[in-house]
Amino acid sequence: MSCKQICETSEIPKQMAKGLLVTYALWAIGGPVGLHHLYLGRDSHALLWMLTLGGGGIGWLLEFWKLPSFVAQANQAQGQRKNHEELIPSLSPLRFAAQILVGIYFGCVALIGLSFMTSFYIVGLPLAVGLGVLLVATVGNQTSDFKSTLGAAFLTSPLFYGRPIAILPISLAASIMAQRHRRYKAPLGARTLTLRFYRLGLAYLAFTGPVAYSIFCNMAATLQCVTETIGSFLYWFTFFPVFSRIVESILILPYRVWLLVGNPGFGSTFFQELEKLSEFVRSFQDEKQQLAYQVLGLHDGATSDEINRSYRELVKIWHPDHNRHQGEEAQRQFLEIQAAYEILSKSRKSRDS
Repeated sequence: MSCKQICETSEIPKQMAKGLLVTYALWAIGGPVGLHHLYLGRDSHALLWMLTLGGGGIGWLLEFWKLPSFVAQANQAQGQRKNHEELIPSLSPLRFAAQILVGIYFGCVALIGLSFMTSFYIVGLPLAVGLGVLLVATVGNQTSDFKSTLGAAFLTSPLFYGRPIAILPISLAASIMAQRHRRYKAPLGARTLTLRFYRLGLAYLAFTGPVAYSIFCNMAATLQCVTETIGSFLYWFTFFPVFSRIVESILILPYRVWLLVGNPGFGSTFFQELEKLSEFVRSFQDEKQQLAYQVLGLHDGATSDEINRSYRELVKIWHPDHNRHQGEEAQRQFLEIQAAYEILSKSRKSRDS
């Protein structure tokens, strides 16, 4: 090896050396917006933290114990990174779950800011969800195949066309594909700080711009879109009563806090919108009960005995074992009867308590 090559090789760690104390200081000062990740050259992670405020603060706090490994990774020599290119990273359940959640988050933001698009459910929604999944997939020293991940999102979208709940299966399909094609990143050349900030700024504006426009320039339509999205998710959660109650409680918690504080002057406009949202959630609960009464063939306000009697009779009629000639219809009716009975039973118990 020539003297020049030796000098160039010895300069690599020197140029890339990052300090652990500096990283911890940046983590403490601007961790929720990804300052420490910018310092370490982890631009994807920095952007993710900017858009989610450090994963809702939870991810930022959990990183405290991972910072030494992040610093070691940043200081890794180019030659060592090259050896990783032929390997496949181990499957990470945490990364997979984060991909699904961030995909859902990006999809919800797209529903608020881009739902006015003509081809939103064919182009806008799968693109937003797929990019959210890919952002998590490219965190750290890993990446995935962009075409395969976005392709899975676009192929899943038409199956749930026009329904906000499509966010869930699109994010799941894209996350599975991203995990299947996971790999280590190839060595990157030198990037100037100006170029890095330019790219991060464009990505941040692309994410926040449509949402800011919708909130400040078209609040009524934005609120309607939010309530429709929440309604779709609440309808999906009715099949899981425990989760449904948790989600509903979280949605109206800020409004309850506002009532407890009793200060109409503080953020009154914002909390008026929360009041509308709270009314929507309550109306959705009432609508669920009305539908449950209809499924059981009862009038509003039926007694517990009437509910139990109707439930037992309908279960006997529509039990799948007694309707093998129309199995799918019987299964659907049977599940609807059970869901309706559970909704009314929960309502009765909450009233009695």
